Amino acid sequence: MIIQIQDELDLSKIAESGQCFRVAQVAGQYRFITGSKVLYIRPLGAGRYEAACSESEWQQVWSPYFDLQRNYAAVRRSIAGDAFMRQAAESGRGVRVLRQDPWEMLVTFIISQRKSIPAIQKAVEALASAFGTALQTEHETLHTFPTPQALCAAGEPGLRQCGLGYRVPYVQDAARKVCDGTLRLDELPGKSDGELLDALKGVKGVGDKVANCVMLFAYGRTARVPVDVWIQRIMQERYAGADPFAPYGENAGIMQQYAFYYVQHHKDAVK
Repeated sequence: MIIQIQDELDLSKIAESGQCFRVAQVAGQYRFITGSKVLYIRPLGAGRYEAACSESEWQQVWSPYFDLQRNYAAVRRSIAGDAFMRQAAESGRGVRVLRQDPWEMLVTFIISQRKSIPAIQKAVEALASAFGTALQTEHETLHTFPTPQALCAAGEPGLRQCGLGYRVPYVQDAARKVCDGTLRLDELPGKSDGELLDALKGVKGVGDKVANCVMLFAYGRTARVPVDVWIQRIMQERYAGADPFAPYGENAGIMQQYAFYYVQHHKDAVK
């Protein structure tokens, strides 16, 4: 089907934005996976896209996934008096904060600690291939992200073979807590930001940065700002240690994504 999107959407930039690790280019299209759903989508120009899904699936799954109810052009235009953030937002125009699966985001960002993006991608695909369910599409065979039950049953040797290193006990703890009901990810959307943060940090190895990533990229808490080494450098070198994101309120996490994308492609912007 043909989709017309009036707002800013750049699939290439989203794939490189550090928030999703299973996007790939297949047969001249971008492939996205969430849960058991797979989308092949091709830009046609002028805001038109060819999407290999039904209209109901687009409305129920992919429109929320791409956060299409939010006007990102208006968010970008709200920047005033901050030259660095304006430059970052222009560079990242088309990046959107995806609404991804909470379980996948929890495990993915546990894995992400002290790993490069290519290394995260490799580990996540290894997990999916080893413990996920096979999905056959017109273009390829791929695998869903493993369920908590599958990772509970995987055992330490199996997880170590996926390149998780010291993070294996953290992933096991997350899986156990979800399997035994200690952590009910489906009930967390109703929690306040503080309650949600505390619940996620109850998992071994989950600190503020990982918890904020899950809050931003799974639960749509766009006021949250994950602070990694790159964001910390921006704050120190461009803002004398101050928080430049707080003034943007509910859009602070979107500004973080613009800044993160910008510094990944302009590393000379910080030391």
